[in-house]
Amino acid sequence: MTNKVLIQNGCLLTLDKTIGEFKKADILIEGTKIAAIEPELKVSDCEVVDASDMIVMPGFVDTHRHTWESLVRNVGADWSLQKYLSSIYYGNIGAQLRPQDGYVANLLGALEALDAGVTTLLDWSMIISPDHTDELIRALQESGIRAVFAHGTSGDGEYWSRESQIRHPKDSRRVKKQYFSSDDQLLTMGLAIRGPEFSSWETAVDDIKLARELDVICTMHLGFGTWGSVDRSIEKLHQAGLLGPDLNFVHANTLSDGEYKRIADSGASISVTPEIEMMMGHGYPATGLFLEKGGTPALGVDVVVSTGGDMFAQMKFALQAERSRNNEMTLSNGNMPEELNITAREVLEFSTIGGARTLGLDHKIGTLSPGKEADLIMIRTTDLNMFPVNDPVGAIVQCANISNVDSVFVAGKAVKRNGRMLHFDMEHLRKLANESRDYIFSKYGVPEGSRPL
Repeated sequence: MTNKVLIQNGCLLTLDKTIGEFKKADILIEGTKIAAIEPELKVSDCEVVDASDMIVMPGFVDTHRHTWESLVRNVGADWSLQKYLSSIYYGNIGAQLRPQDGYVANLLGALEALDAGVTTLLDWSMIISPDHTDELIRALQESGIRAVFAHGTSGDGEYWSRESQIRHPKDSRRVKKQYFSSDDQLLTMGLAIRGPEFSSWETAVDDIKLARELDVICTMHLGFGTWGSVDRSIEKLHQAGLLGPDLNFVHANTLSDGEYKRIADSGASISVTPEIEMMMGHGYPATGLFLEKGGTPALGVDVVVSTGGDMFAQMKFALQAERSRNNEMTLSNGNMPEELNITAREVLEFSTIGGARTLGLDHKIGTLSPGKEADLIMIRTTDLNMFPVNDPVGAIVQCANISNVDSVFVAGKAVKRNGRMLHFDMEHLRKLANESRDYIFSKYGVPEGSRPL
């Protein structure tokens, strides 16, 4: 059986500035990697995939998702941030999760991402026990997705106690050794920490040091709501000499100009989750503020208890929120906007190569480039919402949705073809998901404000 796949006659958005775009060209995949990109490649002994009338591009990279929440999706459609926190964590819905429920939840969430063309995500996990950890990881492994498993902390009822803030590094070290001793695999490790605004300063410092001991990305929620405007945590981290490219700050809506500059200069990253931030009350998305200080934001879906798991929506929210912010400043000065301050291409880069850089994976993914892993998606242009295509980038960012995702490849392996997911019995998965959902709500009850049928 050949390990070569030839994707022919696609409209290629490589997002590799050294290669550019092609109105029509081919991609040769050998094993897990892209071997060549050229028009009319001559290759024998390979599987041929016809990409005529398709836009072929890198898979999306979601840099912040609470993947397990897919199991209780859409109960939070009307939740504020305070309502979300009091319903999901602190002894509530999340605390009811059994290890087997965690497996089902992460498998469901990872497959949802793949179906939407998200080939890589950072799974910001909630850990109740080592058994939960093992099952969450097993689900990601079986799904076929590329992921950073960000080993998190418990959301139990003692969340705010000093004792519960103390991370037990023994299990983090076990997880690293048992599952992530090699970087040459689809899954890599991160540490999801409370950070200085949700724990003591000493705990935050210890957690950052542990992440560096393990040589993994360290991600934290920071700088949003009323916390970020008071704590000035970025300045504290800078003064302590702790800022660096291995730190990822999620949201960062209410930082000062100087703090955005500190993050950009240090090489640290910001993950903007625009839809949830505007919905729940985190603050206005920091997209443009970070750009103005020399940084490049990445995008994330965030809480799938309240929104769908696709990046098409997040690109639109990020693009239009930032344009609106800038346009309002121009209008308030008595002028009409002449040009928009952010482009569709920039936002497409945030959700692909920008996300890959944030996760430390840009040497592997994020662009269609020979030598990189073959993580790519094919978008149909024959659908009513897509044709005629006059600007492929505009078509992806402003017009496309999940229904247009025809094919998805991760490390050269097809996980979706002809609009259908491969390798999984979806009816069986739905049965498992319903059973786990019913168990959780039987223990906790349906959250107030939700409207079950």
